[in-house]
Amino acid sequence: MASRPKATILDIAREAGVSKSTVSLVLQGSGLIRPETALRVRKAIEDVGYVYNRGAANLRKAHSNVIGMVINDLTNPFFAEMAVGMERVFQSAGIVPFIANTAENPVRQEEVLKSLMEQGVAGLIVSPARGTTSGAFRRIEMAGLPIVFTMRRLPESRIPVIAPDNHRGAWLATAHLIGKGHRRLVFFGGSSDLVVYHERLGGFREACEALGIAKRDTLVVEGETSRKGGIACLETALAMAEPPTAALCFNDAVAFGVMLALRKRGLEPGADFAVVGFDDVIEAQHYMPALTSVAVDSAGLGERAAHVMLKMIQSRTTRAEDHIGAVNLVVRDSCGPDRRAGMGDAA
Repeated sequence: MASRPKATILDIAREAGVSKSTVSLVLQGSGLIRPETALRVRKAIEDVGYVYNRGAANLRKAHSNVIGMVINDLTNPFFAEMAVGMERVFQSAGIVPFIANTAENPVRQEEVLKSLMEQGVAGLIVSPARGTTSGAFRRIEMAGLPIVFTMRRLPESRIPVIAPDNHRGAWLATAHLIGKGHRRLVFFGGSSDLVVYHERLGGFREACEALGIAKRDTLVVEGETSRKGGIACLETALAMAEPPTAALCFNDAVAFGVMLALRKRGLEPGADFAVVGFDDVIEAQHYMPALTSVAVDSAGLGERAAHVMLKMIQSRTTRAEDHIGAVNLVVRDSCGPDRRAGMGDAA
C-alpha cells in the first residue's frame, strides 16, 4: 500500500483559515502572530499531520540519507547486538544510522521521535518503550514516513514488526526443563503491558499444560527485565512455601540476575536450581556456568529490519510484511543434571 501524500503548509493554511505566510511565521516561532491565531494554526498542524522539516528549513540537502534507530534499552546486550546488525547493513548501503536510547521512557521516546522527524530522517526503526500507547506513532504514519518495529509490537498497530518466534522459543525451553525432571516451574520477569511477555509466557504455560505439569506448579513472577529484576524474582520464588526448582527467564539479563542471586545464597545455578534464558546474547556462552538460552539471532533480526526499511524507502511505501524469525534452544550448563536419573551430564 502506497504512503499517503505528505501534508503541506498550504494544507495547514486552508485548515486554519490563514495565509501561508502566517503558517510559516508560526512554524518559525515568530512573536508577530496573535496567540489565538497561533493556537489555531498549531491545532491545524496536528489535524493534518504536518511535520516541520528543520533540515529543509536550514537549506540542507532535500534527500536524507539518515535513518533513526530508536531503541528502548541499549544497556541490554541483546538490543546492542541487534543495533550492530542494523548498522552493518546501513553502512554498506551508504546510510547514516542515528541511534537513540529511550531507557524505557515513553516521554523520552516521544521527544526523540519528534526531533528525528524534524531533522528529516528517511525512516525510523523503533523498539517501543514500555508504556507506549497505540496512538504514539499516529503522527509518523500520517506523515507517510516509513517505520518498522523490532522485537515489540503494539496492540492494533499496522506497523510492520521484525521479531523472533517468542511462543515457540518459550515452549522449547520449558519442554527442556520438564524433560530433565522438573515438576514445579516458574516464569521470571517481564510485565503484562508487553505483548512479547504474553507471547513468551503463553509458550511456557502451554508447554507445562501439554506435558503434564499441574497449574498449581506453573508459577509466574513478574519483574523488571534486567539483572536487578532477576535478583528480585528469585528472592520472591525462594520465599514461597514450595519453591520451584527451575525457571524460564524473560530474557538473558533476568537469567544472569537469577544466577547471581543463587550464588549469594550459596546455591549453584544448574546443580541446585535450573535456569534458562531467552535471546542467547554473546555473554551467555561465557557465563559461569554457561547459560542455556533460546537463540533468536539478535544481529540477524537487526539486519532483517534494516533490509526491510531500505526496501520500504526505495519502494516509497509504509507497508511491509511482518517477519517472525526462527528460534532454537542452545543447551549449555545452567540446567544441571537430569533430576529423574539423579545423575547425568550437565546441560
